[in-house]
Amino acid sequence: MQENPPLQHSTTPSLQPSDGPAIEAHGLTRRFGHVAAVDALDLTVERGRIHGFLGPNGSGKTTTLRMLCGLLRPSAGTAKVLGMDVAHEAEAIRRQIGYMTQRFSLYEDLTVIENLEFVAVVQGLPAKKRRLRVDELLGRYGLNDRRRQIVGTLSGGERQRLALSAAVLHEPKLLFLDEPTAAVDPQNRRDFWESLFDISDGGTTILVSTHYMDEAERCHSLSILDVGRLAASGRPRRLAEALGQRVVEVETATPREAQTALHRAAGVLSVAQIGTHLHILVDEGASDPVGVVTAALRDAGLKGQVTSARPGLEDVFVAVTIARRKREAERSAA
Repeated sequence: MQENPPLQHSTTPSLQPSDGPAIEAHGLTRRFGHVAAVDALDLTVERGRIHGFLGPNGSGKTTTLRMLCGLLRPSAGTAKVLGMDVAHEAEAIRRQIGYMTQRFSLYEDLTVIENLEFVAVVQGLPAKKRRLRVDELLGRYGLNDRRRQIVGTLSGGERQRLALSAAVLHEPKLLFLDEPTAAVDPQNRRDFWESLFDISDGGTTILVSTHYMDEAERCHSLSILDVGRLAASGRPRRLAEALGQRVVEVETATPREAQTALHRAAGVLSVAQIGTHLHILVDEGASDPVGVVTAALRDAGLKGQVTSARPGLEDVFVAVTIARRKREAERSAA
Protein backbone atom coordinates (compact mmCIF):
# COMPACT_ATOMS: atom_id res chain seq x y z
CA MET A 1 0.00 0.00 0.00
CA GLN A 2 1.32 3.45 -0.83
CA GLU A 3 2.81 5.59 1.92
CA ASN A 4 1.15 8.91 2.75
CA PRO A 5 2.46 11.98 4.60
CA PRO A 6 1.34 11.42 8.21
CA LEU A 7 -0.07 14.90 8.78
CA GLN A 8 -1.42 15.68 5.34
CA HIS A 9 -5.07 14.79 6.02
CA SER A 10 -5.43 15.51 9.72
CA THR A 11 -8.41 17.84 10.00
CA THR A 12 -10.18 19.44 7.05
CA PRO A 13 -11.46 17.54 4.01
CA SER A 14 -11.52 18.86 0.47
CA LEU A 15 -15.20 19.69 0.06
CA GLN A 16 -16.77 19.52 -3.35
CA PRO A 17 -19.69 21.53 -4.74
CA SER A 18 -22.97 19.82 -3.84
CA ASP A 19 -26.72 20.09 -3.96
CA GLY A 20 -27.10 19.30 -0.26
CA PRO A 21 -25.97 16.76 2.30
CA ALA A 22 -24.79 13.34 1.17
CA ILE A 23 -27.08 11.76 3.78
CA GLU A 24 -30.10 13.25 5.50
CA ALA A 25 -32.36 11.17 7.75
CA HIS A 26 -35.25 12.14 10.00
CA GLY A 27 -36.84 9.78 12.52
CA LEU A 28 -35.29 6.77 10.78
CA THR A 29 -36.57 3.63 12.48
CA ARG A 30 -36.27 -0.10 11.92
CA ARG A 31 -38.16 -2.62 14.02
CA PHE A 32 -37.80 -6.38 14.12
CA GLY A 33 -40.99 -7.52 15.79
CA HIS A 34 -41.30 -5.54 19.00
CA VAL A 35 -37.60 -4.62 19.07
CA ALA A 36 -36.49 -1.26 17.65
CA ALA A 37 -32.98 -1.88 16.29
CA VAL A 38 -32.86 1.75 15.16
CA ASP A 39 -35.12 4.20 16.98
CA ALA A 40 -36.03 7.62 15.48
CA LEU A 41 -32.53 8.43 14.24
CA ASP A 42 -31.80 11.92 12.89
CA LEU A 43 -28.63 12.16 10.83
CA THR A 44 -26.95 14.65 8.49
CA VAL A 45 -23.66 13.92 6.72
CA GLU A 46 -22.10 16.68 4.62
CA ARG A 47 -20.47 15.78 1.32
CA GLY A 48 -16.74 15.16 1.18
CA ARG A 49 -16.45 14.20 4.86
CA ILE A 50 -15.66 11.08 6.82
CA HIS A 51 -18.51 10.57 9.28
CA GLY A 52 -18.19 7.93 11.98
CA PHE A 53 -20.73 5.73 13.71
CA LEU A 54 -19.40 4.86 17.17
CA GLY A 55 -21.14 2.29 19.31
CA PRO A 56 -20.92 -1.20 20.79
CA ASN A 57 -22.25 -4.33 19.11
CA GLY A 58 -26.03 -4.19 18.99
CA SER A 59 -26.23 -0.40 18.93
CA GLY A 60 -27.84 -0.25 15.46
CA LYS A 61 -24.84 0.70 13.31
CA THR A 62 -25.15 -2.10 10.74
CA THR A 63 -28.94 -1.84 10.54
CA THR A 64 -28.66 1.89 9.84
CA LEU A 65 -26.08 1.32 7.11
CA ARG A 66 -28.26 -1.31 5.46
CA MET A 67 -31.24 1.05 5.41
CA LEU A 68 -29.17 3.88 3.93
CA CYS A 69 -27.81 1.51 1.26
CA GLY A 70 -31.34 0.56 0.25
CA LEU A 71 -30.87 -3.04 1.43
CA LEU A 72 -33.38 -2.80 4.26
CA ARG A 73 -36.66 -0.89 4.21
CA PRO A 74 -37.25 1.52 7.14
CA SER A 75 -40.20 0.81 9.44
CA ALA A 76 -40.71 4.56 9.89
CA GLY A 77 -39.06 7.89 9.16
CA THR A 78 -37.39 9.17 6.00
CA ALA A 79 -33.88 9.21 4.58
CA LYS A 80 -32.25 10.65 1.48
CA VAL A 81 -28.90 9.46 0.14
CA LEU A 82 -27.26 11.65 -2.51
CA GLY A 83 -30.63 13.38 -2.82
CA MET A 84 -32.55 10.13 -3.46
CA ASP A 85 -35.19 8.58 -1.23
CA VAL A 86 -34.10 5.23 0.24
CA ALA A 87 -37.64 3.86 0.24
CA HIS A 88 -38.37 4.54 -3.43
CA GLU A 89 -35.03 4.92 -5.23
CA ALA A 90 -32.96 2.13 -3.70
CA GLU A 91 -31.71 0.77 -7.04
CA ALA A 92 -30.52 4.20 -8.19
CA ILE A 93 -28.76 4.71 -4.84
CA ARG A 94 -26.94 1.37 -5.11
CA ARG A 95 -25.45 2.38 -8.46
CA GLN A 96 -23.74 5.40 -6.90
CA ILE A 97 -22.46 3.97 -3.62
CA GLY A 98 -19.81 1.52 -2.47
CA TYR A 99 -20.36 -0.85 0.45
CA MET A 100 -17.70 -2.76 2.36
CA THR A 101 -19.37 -5.26 4.67
CA GLN A 102 -18.27 -6.26 8.13
CA ARG A 103 -17.45 -9.78 6.94
CA PHE A 104 -15.28 -10.43 3.90
CA SER A 105 -17.74 -11.07 1.06
CA LEU A 106 -15.66 -11.70 -2.09
CA TYR A 107 -15.07 -15.12 -3.66
CA GLU A 108 -12.31 -16.96 -1.80
CA ASP A 109 -11.83 -19.58 -4.52
CA LEU A 110 -11.09 -16.97 -7.20
CA THR A 111 -7.89 -14.98 -7.67
CA VAL A 112 -7.53 -11.33 -6.72
CA ILE A 113 -7.82 -10.10 -10.30
CA GLU A 114 -10.74 -12.43 -11.07
CA ASN A 115 -12.67 -10.96 -8.15
CA LEU A 116 -12.00 -7.38 -9.23
CA GLU A 117 -12.84 -8.09 -12.87
CA PHE A 118 -16.09 -9.74 -11.82
CA VAL A 119 -17.07 -6.74 -9.66
CA ALA A 120 -16.15 -4.38 -12.52
CA VAL A 121 -18.48 -6.26 -14.89
CA VAL A 122 -21.31 -6.21 -12.33
CA GLN A 123 -20.79 -2.45 -11.93
CA GLY A 124 -21.02 -1.99 -15.68
CA LEU A 125 -17.54 -0.56 -16.34
CA PRO A 126 -16.58 -0.57 -20.06
CA ALA A 127 -13.88 -3.10 -20.94
CA LYS A 128 -11.10 -0.56 -21.54
CA LYS A 129 -11.80 1.39 -18.38
CA ARG A 130 -12.19 -1.87 -16.48
CA ARG A 131 -8.63 -2.95 -17.20
CA LEU A 132 -7.17 0.46 -16.38
CA ARG A 133 -9.13 0.79 -13.14
CA VAL A 134 -8.26 -2.70 -11.90
CA ASP A 135 -4.55 -2.13 -12.61
CA GLU A 136 -4.71 1.26 -10.88
CA LEU A 137 -6.22 -0.18 -7.71
CA LEU A 138 -3.88 -3.19 -7.59
CA GLY A 139 -0.97 -0.76 -7.60
CA ARG A 140 -2.50 1.71 -5.17
CA TYR A 141 -3.33 -0.89 -2.54
CA GLY A 142 -0.18 -3.00 -2.82
CA LEU A 143 -1.78 -6.02 -4.48
CA ASN A 144 0.17 -6.18 -7.76
CA ASP A 145 2.21 -9.15 -6.57
CA ARG A 146 -0.97 -10.91 -5.43
CA ARG A 147 -3.06 -10.48 -8.59
CA ARG A 148 -2.93 -14.20 -9.49
CA GLN A 149 -3.18 -15.44 -5.91
CA ILE A 150 -6.28 -17.29 -4.67
CA VAL A 151 -8.10 -14.93 -2.32
CA GLY A 152 -8.58 -17.60 0.36
CA THR A 153 -4.80 -17.64 0.91
CA LEU A 154 -4.44 -13.87 1.49
CA SER A 155 -3.62 -12.36 4.89
CA GLY A 156 -6.21 -10.34 6.81
CA GLY A 157 -4.67 -7.04 5.74
CA GLU A 158 -4.53 -8.09 2.09
CA ARG A 159 -8.17 -9.16 2.16
CA GLN A 160 -9.09 -5.80 3.65
CA ARG A 161 -7.28 -3.92 0.89
CA LEU A 162 -8.92 -6.12 -1.75
CA ALA A 163 -12.37 -5.48 -0.26
CA LEU A 164 -11.73 -1.73 -0.31
CA SER A 165 -10.56 -1.96 -3.94
CA ALA A 166 -13.79 -3.71 -4.88
CA ALA A 167 -15.90 -1.15 -3.00
CA VAL A 168 -14.35 1.85 -4.81
CA LEU A 169 -13.85 0.20 -8.21
CA HIS A 170 -16.70 2.14 -9.83
CA GLU A 171 -15.65 5.44 -8.16
CA PRO A 172 -18.73 5.84 -5.97
CA LYS A 173 -19.85 9.22 -4.65
CA LEU A 174 -20.55 7.71 -1.23
CA LEU A 175 -18.76 4.86 0.52
CA PHE A 176 -20.26 2.82 3.38
CA LEU A 177 -17.83 0.88 5.58
CA ASP A 178 -19.15 -1.46 8.27
CA GLU A 179 -16.45 -1.98 10.92
CA PRO A 180 -13.83 -2.48 8.19
CA THR A 181 -10.79 -2.90 10.48
CA ALA A 182 -12.19 -5.39 12.99
CA ALA A 183 -9.88 -8.26 11.95
CA VAL A 184 -6.58 -6.54 11.11
CA ASP A 185 -3.48 -5.50 13.03
CA PRO A 186 -2.71 -1.92 14.15
CA GLN A 187 -0.33 -1.13 11.27
CA ASN A 188 -2.87 -2.26 8.67
CA ARG A 189 -5.54 -0.22 10.46
CA ARG A 190 -3.37 2.88 10.26
CA ASP A 191 -2.57 2.34 6.57
CA PHE A 192 -6.26 1.74 5.86
CA TRP A 193 -7.24 5.06 7.42
CA GLU A 194 -4.64 6.92 5.40
CA SER A 195 -6.30 5.42 2.31
CA LEU A 196 -9.68 6.67 3.52
CA PHE A 197 -8.36 10.23 3.74
CA ASP A 198 -7.08 9.94 0.17
CA ILE A 199 -10.52 8.76 -0.96
CA SER A 200 -12.22 11.57 0.96
CA ASP A 201 -9.87 14.18 -0.51
CA GLY A 202 -10.96 12.96 -3.94
CA GLY A 203 -14.52 14.08 -3.13
CA THR A 204 -16.08 10.82 -1.91
CA THR A 205 -18.18 10.97 1.24
CA ILE A 206 -17.51 8.13 3.70
CA LEU A 207 -19.75 6.74 6.44
CA VAL A 208 -17.79 4.31 8.60
CA SER A 209 -18.94 2.36 11.64
CA THR A 210 -16.47 1.42 14.34
CA HIS A 211 -16.16 0.56 18.01
CA TYR A 212 -12.54 1.76 18.20
CA MET A 213 -12.15 5.12 19.96
CA ASP A 214 -8.93 6.00 18.12
CA GLU A 215 -10.68 5.53 14.75
CA ALA A 216 -13.65 7.61 15.85
CA GLU A 217 -11.29 10.46 16.76
CA ARG A 218 -9.99 10.53 13.18
CA CYS A 219 -13.43 11.21 11.67
CA HIS A 220 -14.41 14.72 10.62
CA SER A 221 -17.75 14.26 12.38
CA LEU A 222 -19.25 11.58 14.55
CA SER A 223 -22.52 10.06 15.75
CA ILE A 224 -22.58 7.97 18.92
CA LEU A 225 -25.28 5.27 18.91
CA ASP A 226 -26.56 3.39 21.93
CA VAL A 227 -29.24 0.67 21.71
CA GLY A 228 -30.52 2.09 18.43
CA ARG A 229 -30.70 5.71 19.51
CA LEU A 230 -28.54 8.73 18.78
CA ALA A 231 -26.73 9.58 22.02
CA ALA A 232 -24.56 12.46 20.73
CA SER A 233 -23.20 13.92 17.50
CA GLY A 234 -20.66 16.50 16.39
CA ARG A 235 -16.94 16.89 15.83
CA PRO A 236 -14.96 14.49 18.04
CA ARG A 237 -12.85 17.19 19.70
CA ARG A 238 -15.83 19.39 20.45
CA LEU A 239 -17.75 16.47 21.93
CA ALA A 240 -14.84 15.85 24.31
CA GLU A 241 -14.41 19.53 25.16
CA ALA A 242 -18.10 19.76 26.08
CA LEU A 243 -17.42 17.53 29.11
CA GLY A 244 -15.46 20.39 30.70
CA GLN A 245 -13.64 19.47 33.92
CA ARG A 246 -15.56 16.30 34.70
CA VAL A 247 -12.61 13.95 34.16
CA VAL A 248 -10.21 13.31 37.02
CA GLU A 249 -7.06 11.19 37.34
CA VAL A 250 -5.66 9.59 40.47
CA GLU A 251 -2.11 8.31 40.94
CA THR A 252 -1.98 5.94 43.88
CA ALA A 253 0.02 3.04 45.26
CA THR A 254 -3.22 1.11 45.81
CA PRO A 255 -5.16 1.45 42.53
CA ARG A 256 -7.38 -1.62 42.99
CA GLU A 257 -8.55 -0.55 46.45
CA ALA A 258 -9.05 3.01 45.25
CA GLN A 259 -11.06 1.80 42.24
CA THR A 260 -13.39 -0.21 44.49
CA ALA A 261 -13.93 2.77 46.79
CA LEU A 262 -14.61 5.17 43.91
CA HIS A 263 -17.10 2.83 42.26
CA ARG A 264 -19.19 3.13 45.42
CA ALA A 265 -18.90 6.92 45.70
CA ALA A 266 -21.88 9.17 44.93
CA GLY A 267 -21.31 11.31 41.87
CA VAL A 268 -18.76 8.97 40.22
CA LEU A 269 -20.01 7.58 36.89
CA SER A 270 -17.06 5.41 35.82
CA VAL A 271 -13.57 4.38 36.88
CA ALA A 272 -10.94 2.82 34.61
CA GLN A 273 -7.42 1.76 35.56
CA ILE A 274 -4.61 2.78 33.18
CA GLY A 275 -1.33 1.45 34.54
CA THR A 276 -0.95 2.89 38.04
CA HIS A 277 -3.43 5.69 37.29
CA LEU A 278 -7.20 5.75 37.64
CA HIS A 279 -9.24 7.65 35.06
CA ILE A 280 -12.54 8.83 36.55
CA LEU A 281 -15.66 10.45 35.09
CA VAL A 282 -17.73 12.48 37.52
CA ASP A 283 -21.44 13.33 37.21
CA GLU A 284 -22.22 16.67 35.54
CA GLY A 285 -24.04 17.86 38.66
CA ALA A 286 -20.82 17.93 40.72
CA SER A 287 -19.46 21.48 41.14
CA ASP A 288 -16.01 20.22 42.22
CA PRO A 289 -15.09 16.88 40.53
CA VAL A 290 -11.59 16.82 42.07
CA GLY A 291 -13.18 17.40 45.47
CA VAL A 292 -15.64 14.53 44.95
CA VAL A 293 -12.82 12.09 44.21
CA THR A 294 -10.55 13.40 46.97
CA ALA A 295 -13.33 13.07 49.55
CA ALA A 296 -14.19 9.52 48.43
CA LEU A 297 -10.55 8.41 48.81
CA ARG A 298 -10.25 10.10 52.19
CA ASP A 299 -13.43 8.46 53.49
CA ALA A 300 -12.01 5.07 52.45
CA GLY A 301 -8.73 5.76 54.25
CA LEU A 302 -6.76 5.87 50.99
CA LYS A 303 -4.20 8.28 49.61
CA GLY A 304 -3.47 9.48 46.09
CA GLN A 305 -2.61 12.44 43.92
CA VAL A 306 -5.83 13.78 42.38
CA THR A 307 -5.76 16.07 39.31
CA SER A 308 -8.05 17.20 36.50
CA ALA A 309 -7.52 15.41 33.18
CA ARG A 310 -8.35 16.03 29.55
CA PRO A 311 -11.49 14.16 28.48
CA GLY A 312 -11.48 11.79 25.50
CA LEU A 313 -14.11 10.15 23.33
CA GLU A 314 -14.41 7.20 25.68
CA ASP A 315 -15.46 9.63 28.40
CA VAL A 316 -18.00 11.15 26.02
CA PHE A 317 -19.42 7.73 25.22
CA VAL A 318 -19.69 6.75 28.89
CA ALA A 319 -21.21 10.11 29.81
CA VAL A 320 -23.95 10.17 27.16
CA THR A 321 -24.94 6.52 27.48
CA ILE A 322 -25.10 6.56 31.29
CA ALA A 323 -26.99 9.87 31.22
CA ARG A 324 -29.56 8.45 28.80
CA ARG A 325 -30.07 5.31 30.85
CA LYS A 326 -30.36 7.41 34.00
CA ARG A 327 -33.11 9.53 32.40
CA GLU A 328 -34.95 6.40 31.25
CA ALA A 329 -34.76 4.91 34.75
CA GLU A 330 -36.15 8.14 36.23
CA ARG A 331 -39.03 8.15 33.71
CA SER A 332 -39.80 4.51 34.48
CA ALA A 333 -39.80 5.20 38.21
CA ALA A 334 -42.14 8.17 37.71
